Amino acid sequence: MYMLKPFWQDKERFWVTFDKEDARSLLEGERMYSCYYPSNRSLKALVKNTLLAIKTLRKERPKLIISSGAAVAVPFFYLGKLFGARLIYIEVFDRINTGTMTGKMVYPITDQFIVQWEEMKKVYPKAVNLGSIF
Repeated sequence: MYMLKPFWQDKERFWVTFDKEDARSLLEGERMYSCYYPSNRSLKALVKNTLLAIKTLRKERPKLIISSGAAVAVPFFYLGKLFGARLIYIEVFDRINTGTMTGKMVYPITDQFIVQWEEMKKVYPKAVNLGSIF
């Protein structure tokens, strides 16, 4: 997402990401909420991240939510939809012909689903292929 800086740099924003050194250094000076991990296939993390999503979405009231992966996107997307946010999901670059679990879970509710390989349109027929964006 950071590589899309030309798109978001002049917009009001906040970040939800793992509290790791690389994220902290890239997002220094940005509004950041730390989510719980490991998030894949973890019911405990799902519950914690759902509570975080409720609290964060109530406070921030975003008009648009963009994610490029990780299971933490699931509660933010489903609750964000209830809060009226538009949803854009970018499927990860390293998936060429099979979708991620997160992608499959959010695909039905996204306003725009982006893939980076034409082969992925077989998995996500309504997706838009932008080619490599990272």
